[in-house]
Amino acid sequence: MGNTDSVVVQKRLARFRPEERPVVEGVFDRLHGASPSGGAGKAGKVLTLGMLKPCMGNIASDSMIKRVYAGMCSMDPGGAPPPPGAGVSREQLVVFLADVLRGTAEERAPLFMAMAQGPGTGVATCDQIIEFLQDLVSAVVQIIIQKGRLQGWKPERMADSSIGVKLLAEQMSSELKPSDQRTCDVPCLEDWLFRVSNVAMYMDLLIGEGLNVGLTSRPPPTLLPPCWETPWEKLRCLLDLPVLMFLTPQLPDGYNIPWKLLFSTQLHGESFTKIVGSCKGRGPTVLLIKDTKGHIFGGFASHGWEVKPQFQGDSRCFLFSVFPCLRVYTCTGYNQHYMYLNQGQQTMPNGLGMGGQHGYFGLWLDSDFGRGHSRARPRCTTYGSPQLSAEEDFTLDSLEVWGVGKPPEEEEVSINLDNHCLLTPLIPFM
Repeated sequence: MGNTDSVVVQKRLARFRPEERPVVEGVFDRLHGASPSGGAGKAGKVLTLGMLKPCMGNIASDSMIKRVYAGMCSMDPGGAPPPPGAGVSREQLVVFLADVLRGTAEERAPLFMAMAQGPGTGVATCDQIIEFLQDLVSAVVQIIIQKGRLQGWKPERMADSSIGVKLLAEQMSSELKPSDQRTCDVPCLEDWLFRVSNVAMYMDLLIGEGLNVGLTSRPPPTLLPPCWETPWEKLRCLLDLPVLMFLTPQLPDGYNIPWKLLFSTQLHGESFTKIVGSCKGRGPTVLLIKDTKGHIFGGFASHGWEVKPQFQGDSRCFLFSVFPCLRVYTCTGYNQHYMYLNQGQQTMPNGLGMGGQHGYFGLWLDSDFGRGHSRARPRCTTYGSPQLSAEEDFTLDSLEVWGVGKPPEEEEVSINLDNHCLLTPLIPFM
């Protein structure tokens, strides 16, 4: 591009580092299958939908590719864009890339509207937004798989990702503030994009990977935590990739060290004593429960579990639901009944609980293995969660406990090593 570029295009290009601008400008020619010095850059050349499919077809559905193309066509480069239906100009593509990769919520909102609703009235229904999000999340899952970013997770040994795609899309759309008619205009989308940052992050990843826009200043995000030492050949995990993508950023900073399976009813049998032995003193954990009615839910424990008749933990703990809806419920501040684990007592409840109070936990597993409850009407006092199980008193189908932080002894060793380094005098080199 030269001095004839519109002010809009020049300002968009200025958002990229000098060494990144040729990469952004070169996308147009690559999509034409020509080098930047080739004839594809001549005036009058445009991109067509068919030119996007060869580079994006392996990670995105046809409907998602059409959405991306609609977004490109909606761009106003400040000059004379091609007539409707004529294709995407070089200038439109640059503005599109800048708004996706470096744009504000205000700039992205009209773009996302064009991708969600297609040609229309300037408003999108909530259902249209959900369909757009399903296409987007599906593409991100494919990128994770095909680009080798699974971090040790095995999708073929996990729950069905197609269900997780719908759950995550619904969860993200639940943050919208639509009109009474359940429609969203551009200001509504702008507010939503400002608050729900992973929408723009997923689109950034799709365009960066799908169009091969490698920018040194922004490496691809890590969406999954590492997973170590998991006997996948024997396990059918309750999690799927989209649910894991949702849960991972909910954990506090520093709690996404490699996940390690500590207990599974599939592998370790049905024993409350084994659960206690697997959890006690093992550091922060994520519990996943499936009841016999199909509901999946759980909790994050910020501390290693201790067997004692008192509540434990802190305000970083939370409860969550996975199915039939994906939600996280954090502490209300009403009380400090975060975690409870007791066994072998005559006068106090024996079992594992999170939130609420004795007899009315937000999540409870009885020491009489297989029984539990989620008595949270109308809401759990500690976490504000509703009833998580299908029925107030539930029967356990399966349970998993994942370690997600350093056990106390490892933390102590790390602290001691740090102190040793600080206290050891430097020996002068002779």
